[in-house]
Amino acid sequence: LVGKSGSGKSTVMSLIARFWDTTKGSIKIGGKDIKEVNPDSLLKNISMVFQDVYLINDTIYENIRIGNLNASKEEIMNAAKIANCHDFISKLPKGYDTYIGEEGSTLSGGEKQRISIARCLLKNSPIVVLDEITAYSDIENEAKIQNAIRNLLKDKTAIIIAHRLYTIKDVDNIVVLNEGEIVESGKHQDLITKENGLYKHLWEVK
Repeated sequence: LVGKSGSGKSTVMSLIARFWDTTKGSIKIGGKDIKEVNPDSLLKNISMVFQDVYLINDTIYENIRIGNLNASKEEIMNAAKIANCHDFISKLPKGYDTYIGEEGSTLSGGEKQRISIARCLLKNSPIVVLDEITAYSDIENEAKIQNAIRNLLKDKTAIIIAHRLYTIKDVDNIVVLNEGEIVESGKHQDLITKENGLYKHLWEVK
């Protein structure tokens, strides 16, 4: 999902998760209207990684374990390795038992993002929603986050809100929003050749 600020990208994400309900039209997953799906069941099948990561005032271990409370220590550490956060965790004074402070205040933005990705890997849901998670990252952290994302999205359906268009140019379908309407959709190569297209404009001014 791409578009200017206020075009409706985050609204679409909220509707998919049923944080809000549609007032007309419908959203379907596997051909079934999500209003007919139990909300708990719906959320069990969706993982979300937000720009602003929410972490609890507890150990890193417990923050990752939120993804699957029945996971073993080995599974939790494996998720951390795949999410590219095992190395920095291992260097902390108490490793996985390190308390991270209120809202992860002792960690950098990129480190918090990777912990959030590890949590989603542990949950292993078939649908993943990403809300521009590299927006606040420096170049080094962005590369690590992008690698973690590639691991997270294997065999998954992904819905990605993006401002940095180069991060999504290889996706299966790009949906361009403007003032709450879908104005274009298609692959990157098709959209950048569309005369006077909004996506082409966004790409050229990126």
